[in-house]
Amino acid sequence: MKWTYDTRIQRAAELIPQFPAAAELLVFYRELAAFQQPIFETLRSRGETDVSALAVYFDPLAELVVRCGPQSMAGKTCLRTELLQSAWEDDLKDPYVRFAARVLLQPYAESLASRGDVQSQPESKVCPFCSAWPVAGVLRGEGEGAKRWLLCSLCGTEWPFRRVLCPGCGEEDKDKLPIFKAAGFDSVRVDACDTCQTYLKSVDLTVDGHAVPVVDEIATVALNIWAEEHGYAKLETNLLGM
Repeated sequence: MKWTYDTRIQRAAELIPQFPAAAELLVFYRELAAFQQPIFETLRSRGETDVSALAVYFDPLAELVVRCGPQSMAGKTCLRTELLQSAWEDDLKDPYVRFAARVLLQPYAESLASRGDVQSQPESKVCPFCSAWPVAGVLRGEGEGAKRWLLCSLCGTEWPFRRVLCPGCGEEDKDKLPIFKAAGFDSVRVDACDTCQTYLKSVDLTVDGHAVPVVDEIATVALNIWAEEHGYAKLETNLLGM
């Protein structure tokens, strides 16, 4: 795990004044990350692998959503163990239940991924560990340029991925893979594909080395709105369903 929960919580706090339009989202995310942190630590320390161990967190999560979440979510995030299993298999349609399931499955999946050596699979469209779709790209300096990695939306695994290649459909024509940037979002950009009409945001660590991709991706929700207004659909939503 490249970014600890402490790092994510701290980054969310840092970004709240910088991105006032996303402040409510960042405050909610910060509470969720603080909730996830002890789950991750407990599962990892116990070597727990059974998803049913998450059942003890169902009620506390529902209480957290009522206390800190959007009013629209209150009373709609009830979970059962079988729903967690369905979410693990990516078979949940209800957005509220899927959100609640992912809050618990993220630290579970991260604890599993942290115990082993995940074999990198360059240019795989999905995570080499848990087969989930990427939530963001990560650009790191290499030589005179930057190398792109994809960040798993569930377990946080990263794997290398060619920059001129769509992770949605495999398009390789650079003229069909436009990149969009906006003032005020110097380190985050939109990588779109005109073939499958999807997009993924990439966080450029060569521009801002303090960025935490999973958090910066949420803070720049204005880019999501812009991309979707221009006809692109996000390849995979983040924890908050955006």
